[in-house]
Amino acid sequence: MNTRSSTSPVPVFDAFIPPEMAVRAENTGVKKAVMGWRTTLALGVLAGAFISLGANFATVVTAGTAGTLPFGVSRMLAGLVFCLGLILVVVAGAELFTGNNLIVMAWANRRISTFQVLRNWCLVYVGNFLGSIATAILVLFTNQYTFGNGGVGMNVLAIANSKCELGFIQAIALGMACNVLVCLAVWLCYSARTTMDKILSIIFPISAFVAAGFEHSVANMYFIPMGLLVKITAPTAFWEAIGKTSSDFSSLTWASFLHANLLPVTFGNIIGGSVMVGLVYWFIYLRKGLVSRPA
Repeated sequence: MNTRSSTSPVPVFDAFIPPEMAVRAENTGVKKAVMGWRTTLALGVLAGAFISLGANFATVVTAGTAGTLPFGVSRMLAGLVFCLGLILVVVAGAELFTGNNLIVMAWANRRISTFQVLRNWCLVYVGNFLGSIATAILVLFTNQYTFGNGGVGMNVLAIANSKCELGFIQAIALGMACNVLVCLAVWLCYSARTTMDKILSIIFPISAFVAAGFEHSVANMYFIPMGLLVKITAPTAFWEAIGKTSSDFSSLTWASFLHANLLPVTFGNIIGGSVMVGLVYWFIYLRKGLVSRPA
């Protein structure tokens, strides 16, 4: 005998369609903007750590692949494993500066103020930075950079050094392209009803930005300080193992980290995520009350 009530809700598995996604994104933006500062900051620290774990994963997986794998294949592998970071942010729960650029959708409909947008971005950005630096310090103490006869450390240094050699305009453009894909990944997650939906929504946009060599400000808060820490603290035995000296990575300095990478990449990320994704979808679906909102 079937005892299930005829009034029991029937599970729905169809994805939300774009107009519904826009409403969900706007409502989420309001919730993020009014969240308490302690919670926002703590969730920002978590996101910095999560993205750093993805960056660390990508560093280890691609260590020693130069000259053994085609460039594109190596980058694709890096992208696939880097997805760990945003999967943790979205599924486990955390506040990521680049993804939070989408709260401009709520701002554009005057549901939150400019101050609330900037407050959220500043708190989350600081939290992301703290989480990334803390993760880099932890990884340094593991001596992971010595693994593979120094191959991991060599990759750490090479990645960080190359990021510090970008031109200012180039870094902005790379940041814009990156956060278009990151925010599209977050946007696609608003269509999801299950955890697996979210994971699948994340994989291809994030893999694409990493494989293409685009620049993510929060990931760089781990990549470059990790390289700097290795450069500063690594013993002579490490340098002998990789056949290099610290002077071979002359572009890798704290000043170049800030001026050649972090500042222009952050600016590019804001343009790519807020303008090229957030405001575009606001214009298409939310302007002038085009979509009815639930009470």
